[in-house]
Amino acid sequence: MTVITEAKTYLNYINGEWLQASTERVDASINPGNKHEIVGYVQKSGKEDLDHAVAAAKKAQVQWKQLSGAARGEYLYKIANVLEKHIDEIAETMTKEMGKTFPEAKGETARGVAILRYYAGEGMRKIGDVIPSSDSEALMFTSRTPLGVVGVITPWNFPVAIPIWKLAPALIYGNTVVLKPAQETAVTAAKVVECMHEAGLPAGVVNLVTGNGSVIGQGIIDHPDINGITFTGSDTVGKLVGQGALARGAKYQLEMGGKNPVIVAADADLDLAVDATISGGLRSTGQKCTATSRVIVQSAVYDAFKEKLLAKVKGLKVGNGMHGETWMGPCASESQLNTVLSYIQKGLDEGATLLYGGNRLESGGLEHGFYIEPTLFDNVNTNMTIAQEEIFGPVLALIQVDTFEEALHVANDVQFGLSASIFTRNIGNMLSFINNMDAGLVRVNSESAGVELQAPFGGMKQSSSHSREQGQAAIEFFTSIKTVFIKA
Repeated sequence: MTVITEAKTYLNYINGEWLQASTERVDASINPGNKHEIVGYVQKSGKEDLDHAVAAAKKAQVQWKQLSGAARGEYLYKIANVLEKHIDEIAETMTKEMGKTFPEAKGETARGVAILRYYAGEGMRKIGDVIPSSDSEALMFTSRTPLGVVGVITPWNFPVAIPIWKLAPALIYGNTVVLKPAQETAVTAAKVVECMHEAGLPAGVVNLVTGNGSVIGQGIIDHPDINGITFTGSDTVGKLVGQGALARGAKYQLEMGGKNPVIVAADADLDLAVDATISGGLRSTGQKCTATSRVIVQSAVYDAFKEKLLAKVKGLKVGNGMHGETWMGPCASESQLNTVLSYIQKGLDEGATLLYGGNRLESGGLEHGFYIEPTLFDNVNTNMTIAQEEIFGPVLALIQVDTFEEALHVANDVQFGLSASIFTRNIGNMLSFINNMDAGLVRVNSESAGVELQAPFGGMKQSSSHSREQGQAAIEFFTSIKTVFIKA
């Protein structure tokens, strides 16, 4: 057993300074690939620390919003350049802290760079329209005004991309930010904020406060000086965020769970569908809100598809994310591993057939990590728990249907509506799927887990608050419209 006792302690970042929490308490961030390795220590902050951060953000926002969009964009460009310079360091930290493979972590960090550059350019785009007035001697137009201080609450599964896709639009539109990352990946978040500090972002514009959700997350929900809250996480917590924000009149944006289907029609390219199902469902150990979870296959090709899928899944290499041969890393924590194992047991208890996997891996150097086999279930019906609830792990439920119409009905027969995909060559199937699938992101002949930074992202039903993130749609949440009437 090896314990890294020299692991660094990471501080809160408030008003441009790195500060110890008022509680003088820390949490250890554990490597899920080796639970005996401490990646770093992070602050276990209290309400006093949050209050300090909010006050700093509120003060900084007065000057920040006065800058032109172009000037704010220049700061984002500088942050992007610094982040790119540290891409390998941050990706390695992410892999060690969260478990995803190093290539995936590096790709996510590169995406963060691209998001910053995209929103830097948004500083030069229009923020309003001229509207004809009924008064011929008047000028009427709209403009955009920032919300003020925005609380950002982010999950552990994308510890670079999700904070940045919230921070970047918040900043470019003139808001200041208090960031509360998931405690499991707070070291990675601190390294991203270090890049902002290195880039010279003015003090107080971005503040980092780490700690328990029950203290810091709830504090953000309740704080009277936080004007907007953007949250990504579970639907249970998201609803609490929305209820708390609504109670005090704050604006809120929620991106929550998914139970994402892929439909494999009888005329599908099966090899393409198999590869996309594996990539969409099992990369990042299935820990994506857009991950494929249900695989709905027409009976005419069910057996052929299942055979191809099973053969490829058996060849996947599970291991430490820093090892080049690893295709799938560990679950992000022991808690998440236990959650996945409990869902696998529910599948068995409810009568699904375990085709492959389902076991914790505890040999061959994996005994100190939270590793699990990629798992396939057969004979799943839509009423089973594993067909209804988000598992957030490498578990695929195969559901056989006779017709395309039945497939679409089953795909919609859940409380979530985040993403969905279909594999078919039939244009009629494509159009019906596009028009009738209750999901915020629909993809044809492509995996469910693809989100492009320049396009709006969000879900339907219980997957979101019906707002949209990313792309130019982000302006709708991070600003309010101001209508201006001028008469000479």
